[in-house]
Amino acid sequence: MIYRTAFTVLLAILSSAQLTIAQTAQPPGPVADFKLDEATRTQVLEQSLKHVRERYVFPDIGDAMEKALRVRIANKEYDGIESAAALAAKLTADLQAVSRDKHLRVKLVDPAAARARLPQDDAARREAAAVESRRGNHGFRRVERLAGNIGYIDLRAFSPARWAAEKAAAAMNLVADTEALIIDLRENGGGDPEMVALMVSYLLEGEPVHLNDFVDREGKVVSDFWTSKGLPGKLFVGKDVYVLTSGTTFSAAEGFAYDLTNLKRATLVGETTGGGANPVTMLDVGERFRIALPIGRARSPITQTNWEGAGVKPDISVPAKLALHTAHLAALTKLTEKNDSPSQSAALATAIERARKELEDLKAGGAG
Repeated sequence: MIYRTAFTVLLAILSSAQLTIAQTAQPPGPVADFKLDEATRTQVLEQSLKHVRERYVFPDIGDAMEKALRVRIANKEYDGIESAAALAAKLTADLQAVSRDKHLRVKLVDPAAARARLPQDDAARREAAAVESRRGNHGFRRVERLAGNIGYIDLRAFSPARWAAEKAAAAMNLVADTEALIIDLRENGGGDPEMVALMVSYLLEGEPVHLNDFVDREGKVVSDFWTSKGLPGKLFVGKDVYVLTSGTTFSAAEGFAYDLTNLKRATLVGETTGGGANPVTMLDVGERFRIALPIGRARSPITQTNWEGAGVKPDISVPAKLALHTAHLAALTKLTEKNDSPSQSAALATAIERARKELEDLKAGGAG
């Protein structure tokens, strides 16, 4: 384990206390499989193709997906599939084979959720989502001060900002006096782009910065995202930031890494991210199926593009299991370059020696 100072802070005690287009966060648990009949199978296929043709973000690719699946239907590839889970998996794979879009998926729906589709159920569903987010501490898994006074935030999801803003302020207050900051997104599957903008805001100063737009299939900007001023927590500026990534880092989490890379505000350490930039909406395709359909695309005002399909590449490429130790050692080493205190030099030398040994032990043990 990385050598730590005496206090390790769990975010469970950090504080006392609808987007039409939204990026997907961590997926819910599996839904029980069930047996299909021919009518249901046909309905799922036809409604999925209708939505893909009429609403997928890139019309030409939507047309190509429909054409490819029509050939599969004519070849009777779906005939005889009686497992709902098998149909969802095959349909997802066939659509992604053409689109290469990892956000595009067909999913089973829990029977209770399938029945809860009336307007009066919206409030109950929102409250259920809020409860689930609270159980996960709105994505904030852990905050620590590592050896050498390096801050660390383990962030597992970008929960909606209206729920997670208080946790963000508490976390940033706890790391405000550290010498450098490591933000761990290796297990972060995405979430709310407004929360991304909020977290980026804590790392910048000055006037609001334009981070990103969501653009629909006609090229119209439907949402824009900017940093904020006057935040309740302390800013972390003028000091180095490291962001840890893996192949699991996805969607809004990639957006966070992408924004900081474009702004030259962080050093990315780890693996190339998953490559999902297109925001989605959920649409019914039958009584117990839904399709997660990308109906827009992210667009950076700096690059005029996004990370779809390519992912966000790290500055320091290492296996994900080595990323934390690598970033910690890099942060400590950089501190020694600007340190002029003899007493701190000794402490940094000790921390570096231990961090280097832990990293070498991980490598020798086959990590990654």
